[in-house]
Amino acid sequence: MTNWGMQKAALGERLAAGRRHAKGKIVPIPSLPEFLKAVIRSGDRVCLEGDNQKQADILASALANLDPADISDLHMVQSGVVLPAHLDVFDKGIARRLDFSYSGPQSARIARMLFGRKIELGAVHTYLELFARYFIDLTPNVALIAAVSADKDGNLYTGPNTEDTPTVVEATSYKNGLVVAQVTEIVDKVPRVDIPGDLVHFVVEAGQPFYVEPLFTRDPAAITETQILTAMLAIKGIYAPYGVRRLNHGIGFNTAAIELLLPTYGEKLALKGKVCTHFALNPHPTLIPAIESGWVDQIHCFGSEVGMEDYVAARSDVFFTGPDGSLRSNRAFCQTAGLYACDMFIGSTLQIDLEGHSSTVTNSRIAGFGGAPNMGSDPRGRRHPSEPWLKAGAEADPGSDAALRRGRKLVVQIGETFGERNAPLFVERLDALELARALELDLAPVMVYSDDVTHIVTEEGIANLLMCRNKDEREQAIRGVAGYTDIGRARDPKLVERLRERGVIRRPEDLGIDPLDADRRLLAARSIKDLMLASGGLYRPPSRFRNW
Repeated sequence: MTNWGMQKAALGERLAAGRRHAKGKIVPIPSLPEFLKAVIRSGDRVCLEGDNQKQADILASALANLDPADISDLHMVQSGVVLPAHLDVFDKGIARRLDFSYSGPQSARIARMLFGRKIELGAVHTYLELFARYFIDLTPNVALIAAVSADKDGNLYTGPNTEDTPTVVEATSYKNGLVVAQVTEIVDKVPRVDIPGDLVHFVVEAGQPFYVEPLFTRDPAAITETQILTAMLAIKGIYAPYGVRRLNHGIGFNTAAIELLLPTYGEKLALKGKVCTHFALNPHPTLIPAIESGWVDQIHCFGSEVGMEDYVAARSDVFFTGPDGSLRSNRAFCQTAGLYACDMFIGSTLQIDLEGHSSTVTNSRIAGFGGAPNMGSDPRGRRHPSEPWLKAGAEADPGSDAALRRGRKLVVQIGETFGERNAPLFVERLDALELARALELDLAPVMVYSDDVTHIVTEEGIANLLMCRNKDEREQAIRGVAGYTDIGRARDPKLVERLRERGVIRRPEDLGIDPLDADRRLLAARSIKDLMLASGGLYRPPSRFRNW
């Protein structure tokens, strides 16, 4: 006869083993190594909160310091591989297999370890894709999460950086998995209940805040005139004609430049109220001048940003905040908003090939994708119309019945033809294909597929791929904005000129933009200090960004 209670029985065994090292739900720090050894089993699927920004760093260090003779062959299923400890578990043989989404700070090390066969790779996921698999075939046996505070019953307050926590807890706790939370402090009453205590089995009082990476802070002082030019091209050549109000900006100086040009260049173009009113976006400090000058109506956030807590709390008309006044972020909800409710994604990449595929994977770095493939994809399940969506659909398919024609999400790749260390943005063949070959992967880790990309913006101009009618036109449109890279120099000048005549390629002069006008004086803030002053002192930048 089938035993239908095996998972509950297994959870009961873990709880009993853990309670021997706890006082109620509270696990003292000195007992943490023995506690983890008691509740984790070799071969377990473990979700270590590794988010985009928030890290359960105390739990990560404790896990990495276990003896592989006691715990081994773990299958790590986590959004972000951000801390050294996240990879130490593989170096030491504690973990074997990895499914993840993002590895920015560890991108070089993870590449070496993958090529060195230290890690067995499941897949590089988008955030939503990995979250979905938590509920299907990658459900964690143990979740090690982070929060700001807890009460004695295990009710958690996550503060502004809620991020992935609700999704991880939901998938784990409701499927008889064990949830362990690292918190800064135990309090009598949490400011708001973000995670109910009956879903949390144990709490570790770390005595210090969890680590948060200020991932979305871009110093205006580092924005170049070339980036300002690409921002001007994007605003006048894409935002304005499509009337893009609902959008997501990726991480980067090009999009930071756009944010800082809205109150100046955007104002000159009379675009206020017509573009950039609703965002799915972390609270970028470079958005402060646009918010303060009334450009932005509403922002829903994936996570938070270090130093922006007081500013967000004081601007509750714009941000989603709880009854305690602090930001309520949620990565799963915001990814869904960016996928279905936004008309445009604009972001950067490391490589673009001749078809328009883009990837952040190179031979020396495997940064993952995060949410870019969700933000930067055309959601075929969408059914509500909007002006930008319908216009893009008409450009892509002008001959079909308008009432049956599917609209298109605008997916824009923006960057300079030569990037960091003079590496060309445009390549014949993505490095992602070499990674797939070397690791014997069935699928190359492409960030945004070519059939989703609608526009490419460089200092050379804009390539509108929606208007390309065949593969050759698409290739020449890409070559036409690739500048003096090998790809750009191999263009067909006559075909490129014909594409320009049709408006497929638009140079700065075609848009009435003089590159000499791309001046830093156009930026609404030219330093972190300017951003702080624009916020009325509410923005408190991390110390590493303070130079005054």
